[in-house]
Amino acid sequence: MNKFILLLLIITILAACETKTKSTSDSDFKVNSLKDSLSTELKQLQQTGQINGFGVAIVNDGGVLFQNGFGLADVKLGKPYTTNTLQNIASISKTFIGVALLKAQEMGKLNLDDSVGKYLPFDVYNPYYPDKVITVRHLATHTSTILDADLYGEKAYLLLNTDDHDLAKSLPSSAEFNLPDLTVDMGTFLKNFLSMDGEWYGKESFLNKKPGEMYEYSNVGATLAAYIIELATNQSYDEFTTQHILGPLNMSASGWAFDSIDPTKHTKLYTVKGEEIPYYSLITYPDGGLITSINDMAIYLCELIKGYSGQGELLSKTSYDRIFAALLSEKNFEERDTDRPFDDEYNAGIFMGHTPIGYLGHMGGDPGVSTFLFFNPQTRIGKLLFVNTDLDANGAKQFYAIWDKLGEYETKLAKATISSNL
Repeated sequence: MNKFILLLLIITILAACETKTKSTSDSDFKVNSLKDSLSTELKQLQQTGQINGFGVAIVNDGGVLFQNGFGLADVKLGKPYTTNTLQNIASISKTFIGVALLKAQEMGKLNLDDSVGKYLPFDVYNPYYPDKVITVRHLATHTSTILDADLYGEKAYLLLNTDDHDLAKSLPSSAEFNLPDLTVDMGTFLKNFLSMDGEWYGKESFLNKKPGEMYEYSNVGATLAAYIIELATNQSYDEFTTQHILGPLNMSASGWAFDSIDPTKHTKLYTVKGEEIPYYSLITYPDGGLITSINDMAIYLCELIKGYSGQGELLSKTSYDRIFAALLSEKNFEERDTDRPFDDEYNAGIFMGHTPIGYLGHMGGDPGVSTFLFFNPQTRIGKLLFVNTDLDANGAKQFYAIWDKLGEYETKLAKATISSNL
């Protein structure tokens, strides 16, 4: 009798194990099938448009659900764009300023409501309202009244190689590429731009509104916030963010300059017509100069989602709540574009965009670069898209088709992955 019971028990356990293995195998198969299907559709989208290469990722607070690269990072050499391909990501970089500001505040180095004058070695105020204080929070919410105007595009961009100057001048671009020897340090750039004693100073660099009153997106204002982090912490912005963001997240492939990354992994950048754009950098590198990969930025996006959920590693829950809060209202905007679901200028947190449909994140654009980083706070699922080609109307249509395709799969992948992990 005992032998019979023991045999029955063994058979039951084996059957249960077989059922669980079969269930796990089925779940894994479904996940892989979804990934394969999505990859096939994205490959088809890449082949039917003008974007030479791009990388994508879908993540949640549990990790990466999907990531892949498509097309070419170097057309001449036939080098594929992969999840480890590096490129500058433009204004998504500003979200790092937000995290860095809150880290510095946690360390007691600064306060968001401090006047910028508390830290700067030169005066910065709106010439139309000289008695109104500009605060760090104003910079972080793009309500400082500091404008980029045309001057930013004329002064901020530097070629890496002098020999590329003639080529750069022949290419259509929203930015003017300056020779490398025209570089100045970030503080000097900002003083020239914003101080009455500065070489390029003009009232046209300020909005005729009171600080804190009106939203006006500003690369220069963002860079000023990063410079204040340097002055408050006595560290370069590069060093501070590497120590407190890139390092802790093991974003080892990323950096703020070409000499801090592996240049052989950097994608070529292209115009709409497929011409190569020479490599360039930004004097105002915190506002758009992070060089990174889909692989590294997927880790960062996971951290942002975890931070929103109260489980972040870089900052306290209170700090993350401040970053993601909607800090402005209708009165802070002259107009709002509700026709673009992922317009990140519908509302602002601390260098964190809010879209009309409630997503959180940031977009970016520079010569040869278009990028999206957003997550849905309801589902806690986020997406990344980096492309290495300028976009005209047709290119933008292709870009959004890729983005929408990711959206078709994100929930299915999340559910299938949960089942696979049970």
